[in-house]
Amino acid sequence: MMSGDTEVIDRAGLDRLVDVLRDNGYRVIGPQLRDSAIVLDELDSGTQLPGGWGVETAPGRYRVYRRADAAVFAHSAGPGSWKQFLLPPRRKVWETGPDLNPRPAEQVPVRMAFLGVRGCDLAAISVLGRVLGGGAHPDPAYVGPSGTRAAGPADTAVPGAEPRDDRGLPGADQTPFIVAVNCTEPGGVCFCASMGTGPGVAPGYDLALTERLDADGHRFLVDIGSEVGARILAQVTTRPADATEVSEARAAVSAAAGRMGRTMPDTDIRTLVRDSRESPHWQDVASRCLACANCTMVCPTCFCTSTEDVTDLTGEHAERWERWASCFELDFSYQHGGSVRQSGAGRYRQWLSHKLGTWYDQFGSSGCVGCGRCIAWCPAGIDLTAEVARLAELAAGVGDDHG
Repeated sequence: MMSGDTEVIDRAGLDRLVDVLRDNGYRVIGPQLRDSAIVLDELDSGTQLPGGWGVETAPGRYRVYRRADAAVFAHSAGPGSWKQFLLPPRRKVWETGPDLNPRPAEQVPVRMAFLGVRGCDLAAISVLGRVLGGGAHPDPAYVGPSGTRAAGPADTAVPGAEPRDDRGLPGADQTPFIVAVNCTEPGGVCFCASMGTGPGVAPGYDLALTERLDADGHRFLVDIGSEVGARILAQVTTRPADATEVSEARAAVSAAAGRMGRTMPDTDIRTLVRDSRESPHWQDVASRCLACANCTMVCPTCFCTSTEDVTDLTGEHAERWERWASCFELDFSYQHGGSVRQSGAGRYRQWLSHKLGTWYDQFGSSGCVGCGRCIAWCPAGIDLTAEVARLAELAAGVGDDHG
């Protein structure tokens, strides 16, 4: 068993995989049903996985429902993304007492394993690695793959090189063990196919699962993507996948690309957004947008943060905290004298223009991975793909903008 092989495990084997990861010291994070949603949280066992649950998604709508089968991964993205484990929503930066000497907050390294990472989210992890883990000034709060290394396959140790962890990665690189999942049932707001991030997962995983549930039983094809993945899987009962199984699994994933609930317009979006800066459509969107920041909070690549200082009642103890922030907040662009973007239209334009346009200039790719979370969790039902399509129509002179 080695990187590049494809094995098969049954449903009990999936539970065993969770146990093996935990036995190897990983904190296993995966999907589970809670509060009427499929959320990401720590798994104590594979029995917590959402077997038999699916989701219905549409603009402004997300509902779980009972499936007629026991499929574990037949659901699209929920409200949470893996970003919350790579960039904490809230963290203490430092604290100080009467001596006024700041003391950095203690950070305890945690070995994490992500189970159930879709193609769109694997792409998002790669994006965050470039944005927060790479460059001359990496974010100290970020825990994950750096911008110079794809998550997954381990490097080969070189004599005399810096110390490396058990994955063969530098000790400072807290790359999570990634068990990805190829999608065979996209959701109603998914458009990863048009963004080039799914439904199949790209390289960057340790193991990749394709769920199959048919007359031959409930099983998972497992593609091995790294040597550490091979070592972990070797502790689970498997059998080699035959050519027919592999072919049918690949076909199921390919077919899912044609069943996306949404699609991004096939145009030069970067240029379209740039040239639409003065479009009247921004006002139309602003008339519907509540500026609630839901879209940025659920987005797996939005990375804006802010800091705030708090003190106790005596004034003898102070702390600085970092928290997620949003460009939809009026005070986010505040400078002496007022906020730069005071209108809702300006703030929505800033978000969409950065996500789909200027992100290329900064980081070399789009900031959107097509997961559709911003569509499902927008209380006003604003559809990113529909707004871009409308900008394209207006740019082509198709009708007036009446929403």
